[in-house]
Amino acid sequence: MSISEAKFKIIEENHCPLYAFGDEFKLSGISLLLPHNKSACTTLVGDITEVFKLCEKIDDHHPDDDSVDLFNCTGCIGSIRLEYKKEKEAKVCHPPPFAAIAKRSESDVSATANLLSNFSMFQPLSEENIRELVSDLKLQQYAKGKIIIKKGDPGVNLFIIVSGKVEVLGDDDMFITFLEKGEVFGEMSLLSGEPVGATIKGLEPTTVLYINGKNFRRMLDKFSSLQMYFARLLARRLAKTNIVRSEEFASGMIGKLSEMPPTELFQTLNQNQKTGVLTMQLVKGPAKLFFRDGELLRAKYDNREGRDAFFEMLKEDEGRFKFIPGIPSDELGISDLGDFMWLLMEGLNRIDEEDVPCEQYETDGDVQILDI
Repeated sequence: MSISEAKFKIIEENHCPLYAFGDEFKLSGISLLLPHNKSACTTLVGDITEVFKLCEKIDDHHPDDDSVDLFNCTGCIGSIRLEYKKEKEAKVCHPPPFAAIAKRSESDVSATANLLSNFSMFQPLSEENIRELVSDLKLQQYAKGKIIIKKGDPGVNLFIIVSGKVEVLGDDDMFITFLEKGEVFGEMSLLSGEPVGATIKGLEPTTVLYINGKNFRRMLDKFSSLQMYFARLLARRLAKTNIVRSEEFASGMIGKLSEMPPTELFQTLNQNQKTGVLTMQLVKGPAKLFFRDGELLRAKYDNREGRDAFFEMLKEDEGRFKFIPGIPSDELGISDLGDFMWLLMEGLNRIDEEDVPCEQYETDGDVQILDI
């Protein structure tokens, strides 16, 4: 059997606890040679194994291909990007023994444990306890805007935010709150057995550590201090939810646009001379309007402001809204956008014009448009 000798070189490095830019790993015969004076990372060895197997299959079909392939490690608390390059043929009797390095390196475990000790969830645990849990944790990175868990899906993992920021979204993608570094999510569905209660989406590039439900429950059974942590966390979150709901009901203005369309909602605020901020979660994103004594002061939606934003909101018929009485003092003195009823009628007229059907007919080879 013949395989390609190859090099794996680090071309990008982001907080990797073991390796640096330019470090090389060489596959020679049946051995994987590590960078000088560097210990082995089980995660990276596993990644190299998978990439090698894939490239070996490609080489079988394209033996003369000397192309360079790039790939990322799946990470621990940092990440690196490597390039794989085939060098020459070598005769071997067995595949490379990547499995010979079976244990995660001591420095890898220490780096991860040190990071976790700063998070509130792990502060009740000793260093030895934290190190024991490291093997159950896996790392995943999510791009901005990526949904990590979705409302209604079965609960599978507990997530711990290592870096970045996520937003918590309820029904109709209505914003609830933010979560940042050191905070956890996904625990409620794992503890209750119910589907996920809210959608979690990356507000910026986000890195998380996660543990599956089986290992999470085993972790709780073993460490009573973690049982107390999650009991208090659930109590705080339930209390916060109840406070938010009480405030919303007290305002008397919360609901769905499918039940109260924008025209009716806006007229209600105008006729009752309301002063406050109306926020809506619509198809194209969040929207916000400022009212003073029923007159419209400001409007923002879909990268538009003022009248154009208001006209665009009138077209929507799906989403949720929430009205909070009162506006900042610096908003009280600004001029309104115009007579409210004129704005409303102008917006409806524009919608009607967009909906007018057209018919084509031909005259002497020219195509003309006829309004009907």
